[in-house]
Amino acid sequence: MAYLGENIKKLGFGLMRLPQKDDKIDIEETKKMVDMFMGAGFTYFDTAWAYAGSEDAIRRALVERYPRESYQLATKNAAWINCKTREEAASQLETSLKQSGAGYFDFYLLHNLGESRTKVFEDFDMWSWLQEKKAEGLIKHIGFSFHATPEELDEILTRHPEAEFVQLQINYADWDNPAIQSRACYEVARRHKKPVVIMEPVKGGMLATPPEPVEKIFKEAEPDSSVASWGIRFAADLEGVITVLSGMSSTEQMRDNISYMENFTGLTEAQRKVISRAQKALAEIPLIPCTTCNYCAKVCPKDIGVSGTFTAMNYLTLYGSRESALHQENWLVSGHGRQRATECIKCGQCEEVCPQHIAIRHYLDEACKKLLS
Repeated sequence: MAYLGENIKKLGFGLMRLPQKDDKIDIEETKKMVDMFMGAGFTYFDTAWAYAGSEDAIRRALVERYPRESYQLATKNAAWINCKTREEAASQLETSLKQSGAGYFDFYLLHNLGESRTKVFEDFDMWSWLQEKKAEGLIKHIGFSFHATPEELDEILTRHPEAEFVQLQINYADWDNPAIQSRACYEVARRHKKPVVIMEPVKGGMLATPPEPVEKIFKEAEPDSSVASWGIRFAADLEGVITVLSGMSSTEQMRDNISYMENFTGLTEAQRKVISRAQKALAEIPLIPCTTCNYCAKVCPKDIGVSGTFTAMNYLTLYGSRESALHQENWLVSGHGRQRATECIKCGQCEEVCPQHIAIRHYLDEACKKLLS
């Protein structure tokens, strides 16, 4: 059975991390990347109203240089950013059309549904607004991006069958990660018969330089293939995928992606076994065994963001990047209205209810020393 995007090649150009020059997007370098991408037969471009300068850049690098029917352009609406009315939220589409010059968007997404953000789109009745704009021809296909739980994804897709596709964070490292639940979210989308656009296949670049045991497995299997290629190929091998977005920021990254995706038809069984070994190697790295059940949060008198802190600490352990770990901690703790680990009074109530019997006070103290100091 045919599905939306079946004829779109499985590599999409994510436009959030475009090349920079003098603190601005390098348009000439972006043009070269667009030409390489289009020349190899790839056609899907993904931007967003919230990506500073991106829509304008793609107008200059793509829209003004190629026939409109020769590519698909996706952008997103972030109604939860500084919008107090439906009209303010709707104006983001007008801005995106003006900045991109595209005339219409092939794929238009409600940006980052999940948690409190979902309610904003519901309160503004953005779903009916999407269908109005589709009827006007300004949008070809409507969907949403998502970073929350499979249970909430199921609720949204049940409530809004008009969604034609969903954009999910999927990669081999997060496939069974209890904090991300890539597999479970993917399976929810499949049950609802919604095709998937995949984001973060290389986990924001983290899987280009994974832990040494993982890198060794990939390099022994294919010495001439980039480690990053395994992440994108893993995602592209899944059924029902429209495309896999790669946030490329150089012609070198573009050249590498094209080299293994231009004629990609799927992974071999041997390659799938290599990825399985890499996943097992990741699982053997000692991490804080938090499942984000958040029972601790219900009893903490200081409202500490325990699970978010532990997710950030596991990032630090796996990838050695304090910057990325702090970004996670900021989003998952402060960004969700929780207090940081530095506010812990060591009362121990959290440990009494933790199903995993985690020494929570010890690990929060470690976070203060290694991450927050």
